[in-house]
Amino acid sequence: MVATLFHRGPDQQGIFSSNLFSFGATRLKIIDLELGNQPILENDGECGIVFNGEIYNHLELRVELEKLGHRFTSHSDTETLLKAFLQWDTECLARLRGMFAFAVWNMCQKRVVLARDRMGIKPLYFSQRGEDLYFGSELKAILTHPEIERNLSREALDCYLSLNYIPCPWTLIDGIRKVPPGTWMEWRDGETTTKSYWQLPYGKIREISLEDAKEQLDTLLAESIREHLLSDVPLGVWLSGGIDSTSILHYAAATNSSRLKSFSISFNGRSFDESSYIRRVVQEYGTDHDELDLNPGVDLRGAIEEFAYYSDEPSADAGALPVWFLSKLSKEKTTVALSGEGADELLGGYVTYRANRIARLLRRLPRAAILTGLSIVRNWPVSDEKIGLEYKMKRLLEGSLMSPERAHVYWNGTSADEDMSALLYEPLPRTLDQILGRLANLPLVDDDLAPFLWLDQKYYLADDILTKSDRMSMAHSVEVRPPFLDHRIVEFAAGLPANLKIRGSKQKVVLRELMKDKLPSAILKRKKIGFDIPAHDWLRGPLRGLLEDSLHFGLSEYGQLFRRDGIELLKKRHLQREINVGYHLWGLLILFLWMKRWQVKI
Repeated sequence: MVATLFHRGPDQQGIFSSNLFSFGATRLKIIDLELGNQPILENDGECGIVFNGEIYNHLELRVELEKLGHRFTSHSDTETLLKAFLQWDTECLARLRGMFAFAVWNMCQKRVVLARDRMGIKPLYFSQRGEDLYFGSELKAILTHPEIERNLSREALDCYLSLNYIPCPWTLIDGIRKVPPGTWMEWRDGETTTKSYWQLPYGKIREISLEDAKEQLDTLLAESIREHLLSDVPLGVWLSGGIDSTSILHYAAATNSSRLKSFSISFNGRSFDESSYIRRVVQEYGTDHDELDLNPGVDLRGAIEEFAYYSDEPSADAGALPVWFLSKLSKEKTTVALSGEGADELLGGYVTYRANRIARLLRRLPRAAILTGLSIVRNWPVSDEKIGLEYKMKRLLEGSLMSPERAHVYWNGTSADEDMSALLYEPLPRTLDQILGRLANLPLVDDDLAPFLWLDQKYYLADDILTKSDRMSMAHSVEVRPPFLDHRIVEFAAGLPANLKIRGSKQKVVLRELMKDKLPSAILKRKKIGFDIPAHDWLRGPLRGLLEDSLHFGLSEYGQLFRRDGIELLKKRHLQREINVGYHLWGLLILFLWMKRWQVKI
């Protein structure tokens, strides 16, 4: 099981085993480690810990613990974490700032405690079979155990085909679950209990001026990035040319005395977020910059085939491909990279938030009028762009015919309800309805943006964006840190009124206003493009062979569940440019590659 996680920590491995309990760890050497060949153990092996992540305030905690009588034998945050748990038990979690997943074992009490960071930056899976508990940082660590069956979860499949990812607590393997973010789970002599130590803030909108909000955000970002720079190895910044990553670089450069490294991906010589912006940022901050041109000449097929192993669970987010190559590029020069993940979900950066408001107006029209408009758009010629105008308009109008909750996840996902019957022979459990029900049942607030931000932070951010970033980076033994997701910034952002996030077509208002006098004006004015590959076109071109091979395998092996006629028609219409359904086909391609790699049964 430990061998499956070698890529997460090739610098350090250790295993502890007893008749009742065994655990192991692999870890990158980022903060000075002096663990020897075993996980840190206390009290002659009666208590031990395995830990993935970083505790940014571990030096502060160490001082406090030393005053309470604890003595340290290393400079590792792992040892600090263990002693904090011994001192305060699960109450220590509220004191931690960082990204983490860990397990603590107490032999005398026959007790195991699993815990995960507030935002779900680091993964943690578990499976309980009777009185036995299996857990690991990745799904594959559990799958290698001979007692674990590999049966496809219909509940999770419903979400995957609708959302492009599998939301917590489900996984695509029946009987394996994710520990929710901000949660600890205790196993004691065969019995388990779960409790949240932190909840996503919601509904406490406060009155605050723009100037006060800017001042507070400035302080919070500076502090968070200062802590995220904690490292004994070279550190870099992932750049997209947008405001989020450039803001991270700005504060990092102000704090770090040495020259920073930066990395970006371009496509056929053009950055995903426009190479001219990247060049300007690199020149402004004097970074040691590397850029990789991602084009069909690169071994795209080989990389995608490796996703089946390293993605852990299939993710239909095509943005995983550039993140894979960005991680590979970073590995040449650094072990740690800062990224801008989280800013869009906290501060309203996605176009879907504006689409919600447009759709609200469209729903006032007669349904027949929307259907007429949709019929017209469906007859528009298919665009060769990454995401053509006809694709965007079709999705907007289709979403306008749905409930606001369903429309919002549809715009970030793929399949509508009626699409499912064309793909599958049997109806799936309505798992997605459970998620949408949570959104519909949130307390009423005078803020039309807040429910959708909460939903995206709860599911899309944790189970798509952060999962993609973690798996693709750790596949190359690179640790990615997202400073925007310091829980103090999350709590601050949740309390801001909507007009400090979106005003008309202007998004992430408070961040843009804060950075107005700090960043080049072109960065602030540029249009958000995104980080997706041209999936529609590449599946008709350089990835067509992989698509056809993958679908052939999936329909041959799992034809009793997946409809050959429906999927073949979808592929045919896409290849003949009748429709753009590249993201649908990408999701099926990734799913079948994963099922083949892990010999999943249905």
